[in-house]
Amino acid sequence: MKLSLVTDSLGFLPFGEMLDKVASLGFEGLELGCGNWSQAPHLDLDGLLASAGKRRDFLDAIGARGLAIEALNCSGNQLAPHDEGRRHDAVVERTFELAGLLGVRKVVMMSGLPGGAPGESLPNWITTSWPPRNAQVLAWQWEEIALPWWRKAVASAAAKGVERIAVENHGCQLVYNPGTLMRLRDAVGPMVGMNLDPSHLFWMGGDPIAAARFLGPAIHHVHAKDSRLERGLVDIDGVLDTGTVDRYASRTWNYVALGYGHDARWWKEFITVVHMSGYDGAVSLEMEDLTMDALSGIGKSLVLLREAWPSST
Repeated sequence: MKLSLVTDSLGFLPFGEMLDKVASLGFEGLELGCGNWSQAPHLDLDGLLASAGKRRDFLDAIGARGLAIEALNCSGNQLAPHDEGRRHDAVVERTFELAGLLGVRKVVMMSGLPGGAPGESLPNWITTSWPPRNAQVLAWQWEEIALPWWRKAVASAAAKGVERIAVENHGCQLVYNPGTLMRLRDAVGPMVGMNLDPSHLFWMGGDPIAAARFLGPAIHHVHAKDSRLERGLVDIDGVLDTGTVDRYASRTWNYVALGYGHDARWWKEFITVVHMSGYDGAVSLEMEDLTMDALSGIGKSLVLLREAWPSST
């Protein structure tokens, strides 16, 4: 396995300075945001698509630091109604194209989330079976919107040279856990697997270690990110919290640096089980702890991640 960084975590640094910092910290790979929900601080999607010279310079700068691109990330909501969905869909397609041109075989993204019916203007996340009409909404979202889009996406990605699409198990998405990932994978094929991010399963009440054992070869990518249920708050209101992430003092759960939610023993078992399950790709550290500056959070997380790293890798 390789140690990688989601470079949006250092989005405040220019491209060259980011590369220097990543190399000095001992990372081997990069996961680069291409647009949609990422501001793409280190990658000019349209510029790179338009110029072979820019692509060459881009790869040379990365290679000169002993680094490699592990994945491109175009997470957004390509299934959203109307203009938003069309804009995000276009970024996904351009990301597939750029991946092929750069020789990157893996794209990380989210499943997307449709509206609840034809003509709706906003996405609609169904999380319960009641009231009974929810079943009709879910069936429409999957059969009429998601699966047709994903079948075309898989064909398009394959034609451009992409070999794996890693779908993140994020809340407010049609795919948010192993069960929904398998529903998509069974319908569109094994090119689609999971970007297993423990932080999301934690707050939703799942067990990422059990998920890794269940997923096995369906693990296509791994994010090293932690979250913590906040004592005295989650006990009262539960995990369904609509407070914005910058209001961390009053939220019932928060994204945190590694070790600030789950200790080294947990991460040792998680990394080992992921490896035992057959995954030998990148583990990408993602820093979204707003209680500390990004470099401190990355440094603290790295200490724990290195302690948890299997000696055989």
